[in-house]
Amino acid sequence: MRAPAQFVDLRQVRRNFARAATSYDAVAVLQREVGSRMLERLDYVKIEPRRVLDVGCGTGISLTALSERYPKSKVIGADASEAMLRTGRTQRSGLRWLLPFLRSSRSSLVSADALALPFTAGSLGLVWSNLMLHWLDDPLPAFHEIYRALDVGGLLMFSTFGPDTLKELRTSFSDGYAHTQRFADMHDYGDMLLECGYADPVMDVEALTMTYASLDDLFRDLRQSGAACAMQARRRGLMGRSAWNAVRTGYERHRSEGRLPATFEVVYGHAWKTQAKKLGDGSAIVRFDPKQRLR
Repeated sequence: MRAPAQFVDLRQVRRNFARAATSYDAVAVLQREVGSRMLERLDYVKIEPRRVLDVGCGTGISLTALSERYPKSKVIGADASEAMLRTGRTQRSGLRWLLPFLRSSRSSLVSADALALPFTAGSLGLVWSNLMLHWLDDPLPAFHEIYRALDVGGLLMFSTFGPDTLKELRTSFSDGYAHTQRFADMHDYGDMLLECGYADPVMDVEALTMTYASLDDLFRDLRQSGAACAMQARRRGLMGRSAWNAVRTGYERHRSEGRLPATFEVVYGHAWKTQAKKLGDGSAIVRFDPKQRLR
């Protein structure tokens, strides 16, 4: 039996993305940009995976690019939101009529939880995850599960948000509730990878800034992309007018050149699954190659 979420309201995460399914692709500018930068990082990686998994794929916006990069691979998109997957299937079905090269696409969409992937051990050559991990209560079990599903020599590549994400919004509230997700530090992700047994983890971070004409535009983007706060400690009731005015006033202090900034600290990471050096009980594996007896 899986332990209950301590920080993230997983049911609210699913509700948010279900409501955003039909509007997601229209507002997912940041998600596409981060995905594009992840693809550039693959230029420096030599790998020919037999199967590629995009875990937390949403509507599947990265699948075409992954299929083009690895034309001999079976590319699979997995997401816990049935609504997002339905929208993705509908869109991809329509595109196949308009774009004939997609009719032979080797990608598919499956409903799956990142903590319980429906793939046999060692069956994946590349696992890709773009901006999904911060929606989990704890990324560590997901890293363990991905490690199980990866083949020896397989690669995990991911992006997620770091603690400076939406810092302007967070500091504009003073009511004691959570108004953004909880974001882990880059070094914490690196430690998790090592704990799970991954080899040669590489971590990188950069700050991207989106700008908005008004605070309402920012909230609309977050809501229509499914990125509204889903923490257990979020405010459940409505705020009064005076409280909202205080938030708006606080955020206005960040206005520059007529626009309101929203910072997104993007954490990138990749690591390999190599031959195990320990057994599941923690004991070390020692390989002994008998030598020919000397005469």
